[in-house]
Amino acid sequence: MSQLIHPTARIGRDVRIGHFTLIEEGAVLGDNVTVGNHVTIHSDTVIGNGSVIDDHTVVGRWPRPAKTSTVKVDADLSELVIGEECTIGANTVLYRGSYIGREVLVADQSFIREKCTIDNRVVIGRGVALENQVKVGSRTKIQSNAYITAYSRVEEDVFIAPGVVTTNDNFMGRTEERFKSVQGPIVKRRARIGGGAILLPGVVVAQECFIAAGAVVNRDTEPAMVYVGVPAHALRPVPERELMRE
Repeated sequence: MSQLIHPTARIGRDVRIGHFTLIEEGAVLGDNVTVGNHVTIHSDTVIGNGSVIDDHTVVGRWPRPAKTSTVKVDADLSELVIGEECTIGANTVLYRGSYIGREVLVADQSFIREKCTIDNRVVIGRGVALENQVKVGSRTKIQSNAYITAYSRVEEDVFIAPGVVTTNDNFMGRTEERFKSVQGPIVKRRARIGGGAILLPGVVVAQECFIAAGAVVNRDTEPAMVYVGVPAHALRPVPERELMRE
């Protein structure tokens, strides 16, 4: 038998399922879903109409933190929901308890932790890591190998270039004091973050900001300004022609 499908799983019309794929109890696959080879769809996962799950992908898995981890697993974590017309690339891992909207691309070898919310038409590039409790607004693009730390918020129409790193802990794992101040960055609507930039814990990147490649942002920024350097400082306003129109 090349497939193992639990009898309680609900499979829609015209669904294509590849070889050596496991679909666990309570999973729901909408109409016209395509599932590749060697895929694991964990219990209760919901996949919307027309979505594609590529080879060797794991969706809806329970988190299993280390014994020393500060993350506690919610015993009643909700199911993973993948919206309609999404593409989930090969070798990706998506955890239970997250919500992915319509027409989202999650490229190969990316992973999305639990309790994340990704709105419609978002692009998650190859090898991107989204830690737990991250929110990503509609039409945002997060390019290859970016790291979005836990408790970050990225709003609508944001561009995050390859290799961007975000952080959320000024104490880097030491002292009990850190638990009171762990906070990821907030990237406001239409901001652009250049390749290899670093956003420090809790900073707010204002609307329409342009953060140059390699900059280190250690404080809140002003709207529609270009920031460069280490630490980042304001260089000039963003040209009028580059601002997005309503």
